[in-house]
Amino acid sequence: MRARTRWVGILLLGSACLLPWLVSDYRLFQFTMVLVYAIALFGLNLLVGYCGQISLGHGAFYALGAYCAALLMTHVGIPYWATLPACAAVSLLAGYLFGLPAARLQGLYLALATFSLALALPQLLKHKWLAAWTGGVQGLVLDKPEPPDWLPLSADQWLYCFSLAVALMMGAIGLAFTRGRIGRALRAVRDQPVAATAMGIDTRAVKAKVFGVSAMYAGVAGGLSALVVQFVGPDSFDMFLSISFLVGIVIGGLASVSGALLGALFIQFVPPLAANLSVEAAWAIYGVLLLICVGLLPSGLASVLRRGLSCRETDRSTG
Repeated sequence: MRARTRWVGILLLGSACLLPWLVSDYRLFQFTMVLVYAIALFGLNLLVGYCGQISLGHGAFYALGAYCAALLMTHVGIPYWATLPACAAVSLLAGYLFGLPAARLQGLYLALATFSLALALPQLLKHKWLAAWTGGVQGLVLDKPEPPDWLPLSADQWLYCFSLAVALMMGAIGLAFTRGRIGRALRAVRDQPVAATAMGIDTRAVKAKVFGVSAMYAGVAGGLSALVVQFVGPDSFDMFLSISFLVGIVIGGLASVSGALLGALFIQFVPPLAANLSVEAAWAIYGVLLLICVGLLPSGLASVLRRGLSCRETDRSTG
C-alpha cells in the first residue's frame, strides 16, 4: 500500500506542476488559494487531529501572518519572499504564548478561549491607534509579486509555483514533526493523557508547543495569502474564516495529510458551487452538503482515498 500511495503522490505532484499551463488565470488563482488553505489546515490538523485540542481561532493567526507580510512589504520594503520566515516566527511566538495558559483548558473551554481570538483581532486591527500601520477598515493593498526575469512565467503562474514550493516544504516539515518523537507524544496526549503524564510527558508543554507550531502554519498561510490576493483587510479575517478552517479538517479528515488538501478543496470550491446553484439559498445548500459529508463520511474524505488504495492493494494480492 505504501508503494501505491507513493506512486499516487508522484502522479498528483506531476499534475500539480503541469496545472499552470492547463487552466485559466482565474482557475489558477483558485488552486493557488487551495495550496494556501492546505497549509493552514495542515497546521490546524496538528492541533486538532494529532493532539486532540479544539481551536476556533486559527483565523486570527492567519490574519497575523497576512498583516506581518503586508506591513513588512509596505512599511519596511522587505522582498515578498523574505516575509514568510518573519510570518512564521511571529505566529510561532504568538501561538506558543497563547498556548501556555490555554494548555490548562480542554474541550469547549478551549474552543471558547480560541474563539475569542477570532472575534477580537479583526476589531483590534481597525483601532485608530493601529490604523496608520494597518490601514484601518480600508486595509492595505500590495504589489503583485513578479517572477524572476530568467523564468518564462506569468505573475499568476509564478505565484502558483511559489505557493506549491512553500506548501511542499511545510508538508515535509509537518510529516517529520508527526512521525518523530514529538508526534508520538502528541498522539499519547490525545488518546491517553493520564497515561502520558505517568510516562513522564509534560502534557502542558507539549500542548503549548504544538499550539505554537500550528499557529506558525496558519501564519505562513496568511502571509502567502496576502501575496496571492494582494490585499489585507480586517473584514477578510472574520470569525467565519476560523470556522471554515475547522470545517475543512473535519470534512477532509483528521490526522491526515491528504485530509488537509481535500479540506482545502472543499472550502475553496464548494461555497461558490452552492452560490451558483442558488444565490438566495447558497448557505442552505452549503449546510446540506456539510450534513451529507459528515453523515456519509464521518472519518472525512481522506478515508475514501485510504479505502480505495487498500482495496486496490487487496485485489492485487488476491489476484
